[in-house]
Amino acid sequence: MGTISVKGKNIEVDEDGFLANLDDWNMDVANYFAEVEGIAMTDQHWEVVNFLRDYYKQYQIAPMIKILVKEIGKKLGPDKGNTKYLYELYPGGPAKQACKIAGLPKPTGCV
Repeated sequence: MGTISVKGKNIEVDEDGFLANLDDWNMDVANYFAEVEGIAMTDQHWEVVNFLRDYYKQYQIAPMIKILVKEIGKKLGPDKGNTKYLYELYPGGPAKQACKIAGLPKPTGCV
């Protein structure tokens, strides 16, 4: 376990840099992770982050990429529910990067 400092508050992260306590997430933490990941957040990025947070709230699991693509396609349409679109937003891996920014655990199946 390690810690990050966001706006003067120390926050625990796991060995992969994901939040240890999901309740520590807020917009400042999200923007911190986005900056570290090299992501300039746009409305499209937030749409995926908010989708992931809602998905996690409902199923108590962060979806792996295959499920993420399928479920985003159902909710936001086929133009957004495809791997190409999601990798353009999160080139380091849509499930992994977006989940980290969303304050969720590392998805199963991510290396």
